[in-house]
Amino acid sequence: MTAPLLEIRDLHKHYPVRGGIFSRTVGTVRAVAGVDLTVHAGQTLGLVGESGCGKSTLGRTLMRLEEPTSGQVLFEGRDLAQARGDELFKLRREIQMVFQDPYSSLNPRLTVGEIVREPMLVHGMGSKAEQVERVRELLATVGLGADALQRYPSEFSGGQRQRIGVARALSLNPRLVIADEPVSALDVSVQSQVLNLMVQLQRERGLAYVFISHDLSVVEHVSDVVAIMYLGRIVEMGPVRRIFDQPAHPYTRALMQAIPSGNPRQRRASVPLAGEAPSPMAVLPGCAFASRCPYATDACRQAPPALEPVAVDAAAAANGTQPHVVACIRRDEIAALAVAAG
Repeated sequence: MTAPLLEIRDLHKHYPVRGGIFSRTVGTVRAVAGVDLTVHAGQTLGLVGESGCGKSTLGRTLMRLEEPTSGQVLFEGRDLAQARGDELFKLRREIQMVFQDPYSSLNPRLTVGEIVREPMLVHGMGSKAEQVERVRELLATVGLGADALQRYPSEFSGGQRQRIGVARALSLNPRLVIADEPVSALDVSVQSQVLNLMVQLQRERGLAYVFISHDLSVVEHVSDVVAIMYLGRIVEMGPVRRIFDQPAHPYTRALMQAIPSGNPRQRRASVPLAGEAPSPMAVLPGCAFASRCPYATDACRQAPPALEPVAVDAAAAANGTQPHVVACIRRDEIAALAVAAG
């Protein structure tokens, strides 16, 4: 396997919690707690988890919209987490973002032409004539006509606004796009159009995506590799078909079994989850999922499990291909249950 385009090493993002009349720090929210990920050129990494698990914070930290507390974000070997000045400016040209809300992520005071052209102005790409021509090409690429140039975001539907957001993200010819819930605010019929557009653009331009979503059916459609996040940590990661066909973490199994069936007569077997997720301020000695896990033992509460390959996939880790790794001491048993269930 070739060297990764993006490599995340032990990334942390903490927020202090202040209270009292002197606003002293009374706790820490560990939104991202030791994440390790890799993304290769032309690949889509799907990042999945419940609301509040830290996936959007991770995406914003990768872009340095949030400053990391510790860890490394390596883009082609250059540490984005430590970059400053001109180096950070140049790296940001290679990585762009599509935001979740197409209504608030576009400046209502600018025309569409100005919105898409603005990144080129900031980075000094070409003459004014060249920039305007590129804006026309980008709008055509995302399915909007030249008449959109002089119109304002308020004149467009949600799907059209998200297409404008995609055009803006592509204006600098990035190599990596972080898409944070890019279709969650859109109607189902429009979702498929935007998703198909993103897949088409990836094939044509060789883009890599970090696709953040809580919708598993969407992630299954667009991803090559899927990472499952729980309370700031990656608990399972692997090729998309392995994750969906043979989930080996109890949390992943619960997520998969919550996907509505297309057949109203078909009922999925479910894994019961007791209680609520622990507070992200809590420092737990063992697995963060143990309090809700139906398979938890005393050993699960002793030390946090490391991401390790399931037994049937150990060869993949040895020969350098994408392994199926799980942070669970009972991963092999649970993977066997998934295989038995079909």
